[in-house]
Amino acid sequence: MVQNTSKADNLSAQIALQIDRATEIIKAGGIVAFPTDTVYGLGADAFNSKATERVYKVKQRSHHLPLPILLADATQVAAVVDSVSEIAQILMRYFWPGGLTLVLPKATSLSDSITAGGNKVAIRIPNHIVPCTIIRRLGIPIIGTSANISDRPSAVTAQEVKAQLGSEVDLIIDGGDCPGGLESTVVDVTGETPVILRRGIVPEDEVKRVCQEYVKEAGKNAYCFGL
Repeated sequence: MVQNTSKADNLSAQIALQIDRATEIIKAGGIVAFPTDTVYGLGADAFNSKATERVYKVKQRSHHLPLPILLADATQVAAVVDSVSEIAQILMRYFWPGGLTLVLPKATSLSDSITAGGNKVAIRIPNHIVPCTIIRRLGIPIIGTSANISDRPSAVTAQEVKAQLGSEVDLIIDGGDCPGGLESTVVDVTGETPVILRRGIVPEDEVKRVCQEYVKEAGKNAYCFGL
């Protein structure tokens, strides 16, 4: 079922109603599609193994591929991440909320099913009222993968989500076209050198510039990127 929140004069009221419903659905182990600042996302309880498995099934996603997590604010980082390096903190302050996903060492409390058995987790804070409000209402981070079938184009409208996922999703919140239209940029900051894993909405040069400014101010000798 698609719920429309695209009219500006009704946006706040309709978002509030749909966020209430979305929160209850996710609490009960369901999955919800919603607009973000990049592309439409597919949300579920990040600490519910059955919900995690359902996301994999709905997306037809390989279990060898980890699922990213969305946060409402930086206070939730500790719930899913073991440690945060200095450069990671710099990138968070500069690009969050926004379209930069950071890969960090995962917290032990986070299920291995989300990280595909690995010791890293991908996280970001979206710059969009819908997912952030849902997360705040829940009080926990959520799975926030793209709302599409794996290997197919990411959805930027609710209609595109419905065309790909149909009734497999418990609720689709129609917030109109996503303002970004591109997936997030993904940077691994688990090592000494940041590695850009996926080019996306945040320009690669912008990420490099921020890192280089950090290196200069911190008096580091060098800072290279793995591309």
